[in-house]
Amino acid sequence: MGFRFTMILTMLLCWMSIGSMNAQAPKEQQIPDWAVDLAKRVQVDAYAQAGFTYQHTGGLDDNDKLNKRDYNTFEMKRVFLVVAAPITDRWFAMFMHDFNGGVVHEYWTSYRFTNNKAFSARIGQFKHAYTIENNMSPTELEAIDVCSEGVTYLAGCGSDRLQGTQYGRDLGLEFSGETNDGKFAYKAAIMNGQGVNKKDGNSEKDFIGHLEFRPTKELNIVATGQIGRGHAVDRSTYISNILPGEDYKRNRWSAGFTYKSQSSRLSLRTEYLEGRDKDVTSRGVYATGVLPVAPKLDLVGSYDFFNYNVKEHMDQHKAIFGLQYWFYKRCRIQLQYVYKSASLQDRTIFNPMGEPVGTGKAFTHGANHAIMCQMQVRLK
Repeated sequence: MGFRFTMILTMLLCWMSIGSMNAQAPKEQQIPDWAVDLAKRVQVDAYAQAGFTYQHTGGLDDNDKLNKRDYNTFEMKRVFLVVAAPITDRWFAMFMHDFNGGVVHEYWTSYRFTNNKAFSARIGQFKHAYTIENNMSPTELEAIDVCSEGVTYLAGCGSDRLQGTQYGRDLGLEFSGETNDGKFAYKAAIMNGQGVNKKDGNSEKDFIGHLEFRPTKELNIVATGQIGRGHAVDRSTYISNILPGEDYKRNRWSAGFTYKSQSSRLSLRTEYLEGRDKDVTSRGVYATGVLPVAPKLDLVGSYDFFNYNVKEHMDQHKAIFGLQYWFYKRCRIQLQYVYKSASLQDRTIFNPMGEPVGTGKAFTHGANHAIMCQMQVRLK
């Protein structure tokens, strides 16, 4: 928290000092070169996503009877400020803050050691390299609810209290580069494995690898992997034998490809994912495509299957179909129908005597339907 506050305060003081010098200095007095250079180099970007959701949930009540519920809400999902600073042609720094969640998501600096893009290093807090989707911005992803179920779970973007709040990001050191005119790309990182703005919960580190092969400009084949030991923040939603505070084996891998047309917005992305937490295996696959039907209008479709716990048959199917209209550069309006075959629902927990002892989450199968719309605005 102190580090975050210091960074924000330093940035504000720099900008205030520049503005103050500009306002108070006599006309013949010039602003110092370092201040002018800083103002020219700092790049500011921002985006926001807000919308409306109607959801019809079919599941089980406390007596295991079918229970259907309707829910609707307006919501502000994301409000991000991104400050980037190319200090030199090799040295770069970035800061990202989510005003909606009140969380600093990224603060890192990178340096390119080679004249070409073959070898760079980055240190700080940033998106880790596991999976294709986790490395994409929400402003690029087609689904309103952002990542697929498998990526959300395995990359630590949410949905399980076991890993706490991670947002698909972590603290660590990463090496990366491109060779052969961009045909091959790699990332190799050593990270805490604990998530955003947190010290490591154990003495173990996570190792993450990411390889890309681009046979053409439109096709990119990707394989990623992660090995390490997690530190349980809370009881898992899907795994019963991992206790809070326990260190457990946590390994993942994925393989997939992306196709993106050079002449239109036509695209396809698919990925197979698998993970193992302690002795529990989870696996899934997704495929998402975009088909332009007018100069600014796209059809969006996605199918997503994920089994959170193979032993317990916690499988879920999700399908998305909708439209997106790009009304200005990276600004769009989205309308989507979302179907899920299973979901987590609040349930009362009973002891062997049939007495209620608390509340928790239960994985229940039942038709879940949602209509979602969202407006996205981005400066750059």
